[in-house]
Amino acid sequence: MPVRERTEADLDDCVRLARVVHELDRYPVFLPADLRRFITAPDALAAWVAELDGQIIGHVALRSNSSAAVVAMASEALKLPADRLGVVARLLVSPQHRRRGTGRSLLEVASKQAHARGLWPILDVVTHQKGAIALYDKCGWTRAGQVTSRYGDDVVLDELVYLGPRPPVD
Repeated sequence: MPVRERTEADLDDCVRLARVVHELDRYPVFLPADLRRFITAPDALAAWVAELDGQIIGHVALRSNSSAAVVAMASEALKLPADRLGVVARLLVSPQHRRRGTGRSLLEVASKQAHARGLWPILDVVTHQKGAIALYDKCGWTRAGQVTSRYGDDVVLDELVYLGPRPPVD
């Protein structure tokens, strides 16, 4: 599956993909008014897209942060400080291209890039996202546990925290 670094020219297609994924999967859980900002996340270290026949069919980003509860659990499980974690986020795969290796390819690229930056890849997923959870389990990610994250006064999400693969040994 061809995966390349995301460019500014890809953003409109990524926003459309996010809308489609939200309608089907309720991810993101709350559709932000500014989906472009959601895709480009201010703390993003890098982002990639999967492309097939000139069409964006997937997206993933590597971020420097997540919720305090997610970071604390991953940091404790890995015995690493928070600044050594790379958060794999904004994983979106077109419904027509699922179960064909797109999600796996995007996860692999994000993991390798985290390792290249000296970071351990982690991610979090809301507990109702059964398809995403199955993907992470199948790709060998390890569940560290479950946390409850609070966003504002009235948004509470139960999330699983996953630890990515070990860095390669040189």
